[in-house]
Amino acid sequence: MQLQTLDWILIGGFFAVFLVIGIVVAKRSGKNTKEFFLSGRNMPWWLLGISMVATTFSADTPNLVTDIVRQNGVSGNWVWWTFLITGMLTVFVYAKLWRRSKVLTDLQFYEMRYSGKAAAFLRGFRALYLGVFFNIMIMASVCLAAIKIGGILFNLEDWECVLYASIITVAYSSFGGLRGVIFTDFLQFIVAMIGSVWAAYYIINLPEIGGLDNLLAHENVSGKLNFLPDFDDTDSLLVLLIIPIAVQWWSVWYPGAEPGGGGYIAQRMLSAKDEKNAIGATLLFNVAHYALRPWPWILIALASLILYPELTDIAKEFPNAVLGHDLGYPAMLTNLPSGLLGLVVASLIAAFMSTISTHLNWGSSYISLDFYKRFVKPEASEKELVAIGRISTVALMVFSALLALGLSSALSTFAILLQIGAGTGLIFILRWFWWRVNAYSEITGMVVSFIMALVFEFVELGLEDYEKLIYGVAITTVAWIAVTLLTRPTNNKTLANFYNAVTPYGNGWKQFKRKAAQENLHLKTTNDVFTIDLASMLLGIVFVYTSLFATGYIIYGNMVGAGILVAIAVISALTIFSLWKKKKRSQNTL
Repeated sequence: MQLQTLDWILIGGFFAVFLVIGIVVAKRSGKNTKEFFLSGRNMPWWLLGISMVATTFSADTPNLVTDIVRQNGVSGNWVWWTFLITGMLTVFVYAKLWRRSKVLTDLQFYEMRYSGKAAAFLRGFRALYLGVFFNIMIMASVCLAAIKIGGILFNLEDWECVLYASIITVAYSSFGGLRGVIFTDFLQFIVAMIGSVWAAYYIINLPEIGGLDNLLAHENVSGKLNFLPDFDDTDSLLVLLIIPIAVQWWSVWYPGAEPGGGGYIAQRMLSAKDEKNAIGATLLFNVAHYALRPWPWILIALASLILYPELTDIAKEFPNAVLGHDLGYPAMLTNLPSGLLGLVVASLIAAFMSTISTHLNWGSSYISLDFYKRFVKPEASEKELVAIGRISTVALMVFSALLALGLSSALSTFAILLQIGAGTGLIFILRWFWWRVNAYSEITGMVVSFIMALVFEFVELGLEDYEKLIYGVAITTVAWIAVTLLTRPTNNKTLANFYNAVTPYGNGWKQFKRKAAQENLHLKTTNDVFTIDLASMLLGIVFVYTSLFATGYIIYGNMVGAGILVAIAVISALTIFSLWKKKKRSQNTL
């Protein structure tokens, strides 16, 4: 397969547009760190929401979904669908709290919430641990997708794929900062969605597939269409549904789905105009991420089971590729005609660039603000900090590309990242609402979860991946709770300042409120209504899941089921709006 002139024109045109955007906004973004890392805290909800969606629409995401569907069917996607729960928790509970904090990075939160040398250590260590180590792992998995796609579509060597895909991304990321990233994300998301939907439509109508009805009725596909795992298959039910819903969503830290928000999601919320825009951005992100995007990828994954039912079939046609079920997606794209192929390749490049650019800016903000300025050179000027951010951007890309050359599977990388963060998620949820959580709680959770991940990865214990996750979560949770209760709490004055800045609700602050009263520390009264926020969160989950599966039923031709789910989705949405009006009225009366 060869890309034609039209394909190259489309690809080259998108590259040029993205680079121009980075250059145009470079002067404004280079003014200071607030502009470079938070785009001046003046972004509207719709632009931020689309930026979040574009970031999670990585080049490796359709590969990951294809890997899941080929091995476990549509229901296998519950391993990431369950992160919607923490996503909606962020929308209705944490978005406003992050925006109220007014920190420049989510790591600055540590010295706002905790006190002493432990808080400083935590901020500095996490800056390197997340901004460098963990961030490089994530970007390497994205680069792996670029390697697989480039190897099949362009017949490129591994090193050529990461080199060519990185140059423009590094250029506009280092020039334009977060503002350039957000503006390019908007265009990249549009291109990526058009490309994925059009590609799915074309592929399911290939003569070899025979249209949607033939696809769904094919013997290789018909058994993989259920939205839920087989309840008679206890092992699959446990791995694919029960553990993700019961344990994974609240216990695991994963970029883009952090319990309590964080990472580049927090960065977007912190760059919003106000609380309202922060909430709107995260709501748009979760709706689009879970309800809008998955089906084109799922359909292409199902179609790949007809053309390439086994891994050996992929290996025969693409002998030089890094073999894995995730190759099913780029393999199917080789069937696209000129023009459409160029658009789809451009959309995949756009997906790659949007994710990488966000992680580069996010990681460099940690290095520049949370490590260099805080611990190396506190007196550094704004221009110097921006320069450090730009240098870090280049360095992070280089190390990510090198690591990508040693990886093999999108799904295995996803599992490793989940295991590294296993057991830490509950800390990020409770630290806002339980005054007793301190810096040592987070240090313990981080260290123990990492040690457990190393043990499970390099010591043969005969455990399945889900068993490793459960044991990791249990051991890490017990460890950090024990350390919390055995160590001194955060300084009362620090806690009072934090409380007055974000005004969290919940019974977890009652004991501190009594202590504050005894020490004559003034605490603000919160006007948030927790029951309304919790109800809105649950209704938001219902709305997104019913929208997701209503779309599936329409594709499957089950109009009755689709109609019922659409009705539930509409009722859920209307109830949310009603609750928020009620909340606004109650706040105005306080």
